[in-house]
Amino acid sequence: MIYKPELSNIGVPIPDSCTVHSHVWIGDKVSIGESCKIQAFAFIPNGVTIEDNVFIGPHVCFTNDPKMDIVPTGEFTPTHTLVKNGARIGANACIRAGVTIGEGAIIGMGAVVLHDVGDHETWVGNPAKRK
Repeated sequence: MIYKPELSNIGVPIPDSCTVHSHVWIGDKVSIGESCKIQAFAFIPNGVTIEDNVFIGPHVCFTNDPKMDIVPTGEFTPTHTLVKNGARIGANACIRAGVTIGEGAIIGMGAVVLHDVGDHETWVGNPAKRK
């Protein structure tokens, strides 16, 4: 179910088992698995893969360029980011391009994730660290 699709920019098909709230931005080269919940104002750019049963809290921001080039040269290729099955990402977390968030991992509210997160780990803080 997509709440208020006219208030979002969703560039890919969303499985019927997913819930997407309003004001969400999802690029046209994103993969969304089954039974995901994506809360309001999430930003998911091209290059992100979200597996099944993932929760993405409100205002979560993914990035797709780890270098953050000021003046891009040539065609831009997004860096791949993976969120594995059953991961949960709290409100206002920011996820750096190129990281993998492991199966069943928990990312705390407001965390700034700069490194890979292992399966079933909990990471919190800025920069995020394993708890």
